[in-house]
Amino acid sequence: MDLKGKVALVTGGSMGIGTAISLDLAQNGADVALTFRKHGDEAKAIVEKIKNMGRKGMEYQVDVSDFGSVQKLVEKVTEDFGRLDILINNAGMNWDGVVWKMTEEQWDAVINVDLKGTFNFIRAVAPNFKEQKAGKIVNITSINGLRGKFGQTNYSAAKAGAHGLTKSVAREMGKYGVNVNAVAPGMILTEMYKDLPEEFKTKAAEETVFNRLGEPEDVAHLVTYLVSEKARHITGDIIKIDGGQYI
Repeated sequence: MDLKGKVALVTGGSMGIGTAISLDLAQNGADVALTFRKHGDEAKAIVEKIKNMGRKGMEYQVDVSDFGSVQKLVEKVTEDFGRLDILINNAGMNWDGVVWKMTEEQWDAVINVDLKGTFNFIRAVAPNFKEQKAGKIVNITSINGLRGKFGQTNYSAAKAGAHGLTKSVAREMGKYGVNVNAVAPGMILTEMYKDLPEEFKTKAAEETVFNRLGEPEDVAHLVTYLVSEKARHITGDIIKIDGGQYI
């Protein structure tokens, strides 16, 4: 994919899927701004890798659930890079619990990061994308937003909400040349999932048709395709990348 001259903003780019996306976009020519909340050292290390590819990279700390902070960050990124073409909403969290035990704090925390955070960044970039009549938005969601998951009512609800958000924004922004899609991974071998008990990983792998879990790079390659001009006629879609885990 040729993304030369494009500037991408990746939320939650310091670890896992966000790191893989940031590096893949840079490998395909994009300059990359990435956000982090806690993992500053990891973010700096990824930025150094981006710079070593000959691309511009910068890291920014932000709470994605804070509307005003996100507005200011997007303005800063646009100022620092001179433009913004691509938004990848990847930042997320989970705080699992069955519904009869879930606290208000658990519910609010996940909804505020996974759903409101996605809205916050879309809202921040939308006026600029509308004015320049171009832009690519990809929201990283989950197959659990499509099927539900035991012990994840907050997470599944947030991701399902992000699917509705994706479709509505695609309708609103389409006439301005903006593509908006969601990528819904199954279980991916990120740092978080590598620490899960083996029986959980084995069960998830057995749900797939390949009897294996995905790697962050699998998701990254799809995202890079979606923000390229080769995917210019795809919008408002929820694309599963799960090795058949959903079926």
